[in-house]
Amino acid sequence: MATKFKRVLVGVDDSADALLAFDYAIHQAKQDDAELVIISILENDEMNVYQALSKDYVHGERKELEQHILKYQQQAQEAGVTKVRSMIAEGEPGETIVKEVIPHVQPDLLIIGSLAKKGIAKHFGSQAAYMAKYAPVSVLVIR
Repeated sequence: MATKFKRVLVGVDDSADALLAFDYAIHQAKQDDAELVIISILENDEMNVYQALSKDYVHGERKELEQHILKYQQQAQEAGVTKVRSMIAEGEPGETIVKEVIPHVQPDLLIIGSLAKKGIAKHFGSQAAYMAKYAPVSVLVIR
């Protein structure tokens, strides 16, 4: 018997792999009539020290990301997913999703892309590897 998921969490960052993961998550949520939760992480390490200290800069970055992630939510709804919500967290993506987002959202399945969009970590897939190893739920890594 195939597993039927109730809540699917998908991480998005605009990388090609994350977009594939998002498409797969839409398919899985529709197939299981599951809630789809879309998460994007505002990475503080991409800001220089002056930007990080500027509340206006951080607020602007977060606001821009909030607007952007709503496009993903709309796309999922237009694709036929009936229960969709999106959220933003701050920090290191793998650790933040495993230690903060998953306990809060309580998904049955985490779907992520294998490569990050930015930084040296994109070459090693370290965020995906971290989540696959430490997440307390099933993890599907998309290439």
